[in-house]
Amino acid sequence: MRERSVIFQRLGAIWRNVRPEGLTAWMARRTLTQLASGLAVMAALALTGSLMVTGQAARLDQRQQAALLALADFGAMASKLPADTSMDASAMTEGDAAYMSAFLSAFQDGPTRNVTTLEQTCRTGQGGAGVRFIRAPVGKPAGLLALETARAERLTRLGDGVFLIRLEPGQLCPTRGFEVIVVKRPIGSLSLIVGRVVDPSGVAWRWAVLAVAMTGALILVSGLTAALFARQRLTSAIGEVSQVLDRAALGDFSRRAPDVAVSPELTQLSTQVNRTLDRLEELLSWLRDSADQLAHDFRTPLARASARLDKLMEAEDPIERMRLGEAVGRDIAEITRAMNEAMALRDGEAWTFESVRLDVLAEAAVELYQPIADARNIRIVAEGEPVSVLGVRSLLQRAVANLVDNAVKFSPDGGVVALRAWEAEEGPALSISDQGPGMSGAASSPRAKDSHGMGLTFVRAILRRHGGRMTIDDARPGAIVTARFTR
Repeated sequence: MRERSVIFQRLGAIWRNVRPEGLTAWMARRTLTQLASGLAVMAALALTGSLMVTGQAARLDQRQQAALLALADFGAMASKLPADTSMDASAMTEGDAAYMSAFLSAFQDGPTRNVTTLEQTCRTGQGGAGVRFIRAPVGKPAGLLALETARAERLTRLGDGVFLIRLEPGQLCPTRGFEVIVVKRPIGSLSLIVGRVVDPSGVAWRWAVLAVAMTGALILVSGLTAALFARQRLTSAIGEVSQVLDRAALGDFSRRAPDVAVSPELTQLSTQVNRTLDRLEELLSWLRDSADQLAHDFRTPLARASARLDKLMEAEDPIERMRLGEAVGRDIAEITRAMNEAMALRDGEAWTFESVRLDVLAEAAVELYQPIADARNIRIVAEGEPVSVLGVRSLLQRAVANLVDNAVKFSPDGGVVALRAWEAEEGPALSISDQGPGMSGAASSPRAKDSHGMGLTFVRAILRRHGGRMTIDDARPGAIVTARFTR
């Protein structure tokens, strides 16, 4: 009892010193494998601790039962002794001592005699056998001498004069050791020790201990095995994710991280990594395509400006030199505008999305270009229904302005440019139609020759950034350019 009390006090001190925030920080630094292993060890320890507590309680109950039987035996023996002067040390003879010793030996198993004998105890290990020792002032002592010489532990809570004695193998039985609860009290001049062998854990208890021990071992082994498996699976999954990221760093986006098959713990991370890789692949593809289109579209104005500069160097007529210089200036201004539009796509401020009304953008473009169109008697009209798309307002506004500018530029004097916003089957749409030469794509088309094409390239890049596309249809006369968005 005193040992258990000390253990509980130490455990209580440890628990009081553990702070919740410290425990949380400690757990945060542990890996999943360490936590699983720790839980398995704690479960096994808890099971072992409960087994030890249960065993101590059972042993305490067995000691109490043996003490009650020993007290009953002592009382029964004491009641059989004579109360005359023969119990005094001065009057007792060796014959009286031998007679009392033989008399008490008949009661060593208690008044009921329905108990285990010493022979059965030594053979089977079962407790309950009675033991005794008597010493008289004269003559030889009788009984088990070890009850007098062995170290005894007083058990005051079980009664006055009650002791616990641990007998080693050879003291009571040749090959077995036992615990004995004895009552030590003098009766007259006699020193009488009467006890019972404490019943050790029986067969059922041993089987229960074995079952609990095996269960604890199974829990520990299963926990450690599960932790090792989880660690290997997690390490394998992280390795695959790392390989995917390493290949992506080199520009290879052909592989994706595993979702659930390898490690369910990394499902959310793998999904996020794959979503990021998809987005990066989309952006890189967009940048690659945009760069290809920009390189193609810059080639024409640069070649034109270079040819005009050569003519300018050779021209002698001042009027011709002025005309060529103005033409070169327009070419350079067009290239500068195209570069500014390309830089706008790279600007970080162009990545904030919001709900944008296409019909409102069309009306704003009409208001912006109608004064320019009035100089050539061109009429710009906007019609349609309220329709919205999720996107960057400034970029979409530039795209619509570029399309309207292109339509006004190639419309004949007195023509009509029509803007229409509506909800198509696949999603919102906005079209700009004119009555110009059209966009057949033939090299002989006046529009194909005069247009640098940067405006349409810029529009295509913006629409792709918004998940949309651009189509060009022949209006006969003119062209219909439509921006289509997908829900």
